[in-house]
Amino acid sequence: MNKKKVYASIEIADSEVRLVVLETFEARQSILRVESAPCSGVKNQTIVDEVAVINAIRSCVNSAQAALGYRIERVLLAIPSINVERVNQKIRLQIEDGTKNIRLFHVQQGLKRAFQRKLDSGAELVNANRIQYIIDNEVTSKMPIGMECKDFYMDVDLLYADKEALFKFVECIEKANLEVLDIYLDSFAIGQETAAISQSTDRPVIQLDLEKESTNMTYFGNGKLMNCANFETGYSSFVSELQEKYNLTDEVCFRLLQNIFSSTIEENSDVIVYIDQSDEGRIEITARELAESCIPKIRDWIADVNEMCDPIVALGKAKYIITGKGANISVLKMMENAFNAPANVYKPTSIGARDGRYTCCLGMAYAWTDINRIRHSDVTSPNNNELEASIDSIKSKTGKIQNRFTKKLKSVILSEDK
Repeated sequence: MNKKKVYASIEIADSEVRLVVLETFEARQSILRVESAPCSGVKNQTIVDEVAVINAIRSCVNSAQAALGYRIERVLLAIPSINVERVNQKIRLQIEDGTKNIRLFHVQQGLKRAFQRKLDSGAELVNANRIQYIIDNEVTSKMPIGMECKDFYMDVDLLYADKEALFKFVECIEKANLEVLDIYLDSFAIGQETAAISQSTDRPVIQLDLEKESTNMTYFGNGKLMNCANFETGYSSFVSELQEKYNLTDEVCFRLLQNIFSSTIEENSDVIVYIDQSDEGRIEITARELAESCIPKIRDWIADVNEMCDPIVALGKAKYIITGKGANISVLKMMENAFNAPANVYKPTSIGARDGRYTCCLGMAYAWTDINRIRHSDVTSPNNNELEASIDSIKSKTGKIQNRFTKKLKSVILSEDK
């Protein structure tokens, strides 16, 4: 019988740490808690201030624990897509027990053998990219449990990433008194949530993870991640001119970007959208000034993306998916036709996490669920004893409320009968 399981996932992005705690049950997800904490400890996808990162992780986890009533002990961790290498190998598996039936044990052995592959470059294995099964020359992505054959092949695509970066991110998690349940490339996890991976089976998909300081571009094809590249221009560049002119904070700048309501500069009026008064003077920014400063820079960013991705678009039927915190900038939705292929600004639809910044954390839960069909691990994120106690407490309170309601309902019915 399937049980509800609780998982926590963490992304250490370039301006903040993000945490999502969710419950999975029969392929459904329910968001229990989302948290984010500003963090200046990451620069160019590299940890430059370990203490700042650890403090941000603890802030997110402590807030979530206080709200949920139990400790989070293990997390799914996203690492940046730096120096990604993709390795494909075929593993032959013979069924020698006389049954001639494929069992979960055989698949687990195949995956274990694939994961033993080491690269001369020193890059570290992060996660499986795609797993397919070849039986009598027939290819399937579905686990062939119970099928009869003498032997079969597992076609396993693996993703490797920068070893030093991986260890630094893991070290921060461990120093925050947490265990790492599993690790995923951020681009791969995002592709799980946006469905870029599944959509790429019949067309090239270019995924743009737009964050403050950079844009991570990922090319998906044939149902797997093909390549990653980091474009060192993020949404902060859109508003850099105004930030420098008025000495604005990062938070104010992002709110201003969210207040551009038309991609046509002339349609933005002289209505004041930001006012601030300080000892240095008064600041007033109109919708037109905001648009005149930011929209040309957004168009420049799109033009740069178009130029870099033109070889992929030339393959035909390509599409773009834009996500990340930058997906919350509403004017991007109005500028989808500026890309050189069909584009879609993506934000999650899960209740409680309808925010582009949580796309990666949500995707990690899907990625874990997929690989756990092979692993069959019962390990989850919370302290189990405290989780059970919390569930019992909720059931007790709910029962009392329902009981009081039932008594009131009975009294009303009886009084009406009289």
